[in-house]
Amino acid sequence: MKIKHSFKTAINGLKIHRSRSLLTILGIVIGIAAIMGVMSLGQGAQNLILRQMQSIGPKIIAIVPGKQPKGPTDILSIFSDSLKQKDLEAIKNKLNVPHASKVMPVVFGNESLAFEGETYRATIFGVTDLFAQIYNMYPSNGRLFTEDELKSYANVVIIGSKVKNELFFNNDNPLDKKIKIKGRNFKVIGVLPQKGQSSFLNFDDVAIIPYTTAQQYVFGIKHFHRIVVEADKEENVSQTVKDIKDTLRNSHNITDPEKDDFFIETQVEAMETVGTITNILTWFLAGVAAISLLVGGIGIMNIMLVSVTERTREIGLRKALGATEKDILIQFLLESIVLTIIGGIIGILLGTLFSFVSSLILTKVLGLNWTFTFPLFAAFLGILVASFVGLIFGIYPARQASLKSPIEALRYE
Repeated sequence: MKIKHSFKTAINGLKIHRSRSLLTILGIVIGIAAIMGVMSLGQGAQNLILRQMQSIGPKIIAIVPGKQPKGPTDILSIFSDSLKQKDLEAIKNKLNVPHASKVMPVVFGNESLAFEGETYRATIFGVTDLFAQIYNMYPSNGRLFTEDELKSYANVVIIGSKVKNELFFNNDNPLDKKIKIKGRNFKVIGVLPQKGQSSFLNFDDVAIIPYTTAQQYVFGIKHFHRIVVEADKEENVSQTVKDIKDTLRNSHNITDPEKDDFFIETQVEAMETVGTITNILTWFLAGVAAISLLVGGIGIMNIMLVSVTERTREIGLRKALGATEKDILIQFLLESIVLTIIGGIIGILLGTLFSFVSSLILTKVLGLNWTFTFPLFAAFLGILVASFVGLIFGIYPARQASLKSPIEALRYE
């Protein structure tokens, strides 16, 4: 029997029981749709994060206190006080780090802000005025704090757009108003434009103050949570990293690199790490979603076995008219494969629709710069896996059908 005829016979067999066929492929549809949705949203999330990190620029270097975490047990090591004022001065020294064009200390933490009975918990970001150049974030209204304000521990603050909206209503101009942080009055001297997440910081949800004020009056510390360095040229980033390591090891009297009490992150390394993590999470979630394909395959096998039993007389009649075991085997295998391929196509369409709608919601409702991504590889893989599932779980029922004796099959009631 020709494959073309076997295919037509298989299609006709599925058409007879359309409702049952649709219910049979439900597991495949859900599995493929879930994989498509997870892969699409995972790629969209990765693209969003990488775009945010790229906006800072490849010349930015972050020095983090503590040993670099290499596992879950090392996470507490990043809460270290190893970066001090002497380290900042050493890095600023051009003899030590000649390619460092900008050096900025950073302290940060969450604190409550208050204005006339309204309170809002935001991120306090203690820095110098260099943050505007490094992060390309200048006040849309107001000004930056000055060097004198930095040296005099001034109580001045620049707030993000969300902080403004939460504390000041009716589009009130917050400039020169005073908000309370840790019981101290801070004069609002600037308001940042709406930008959203940028690397590790959401500039809409931040209150920026001089790092000297943050250390002395807000956090009560004498160390830094980060030191951010910008290299003069992108090609000098590697040399700058080396110079920083040598400078800090000399400052901390460290001779063995394994005993470093700091670690350095560049934008390139951070982007590679984020890409690896998001890929692992995406594939893990896709693997979990793929479990439903196994369930769907078992369902197909069960239904195909029922179909073989119901069509015993048909099998006997076809064998009596000259059909071979191979013909019967191919027919039932084709029915199983066609079922799963149809389920795969429906799953791809539903998964794509779900991803597209989710992207619109994330963009329009939450205001994220989210782009819809169609995972072509996932679609191809979905069809391939669906066909494979149909083949594997269709072999046993097809084999059972092909081995039936024509005489016994014709006698079956």
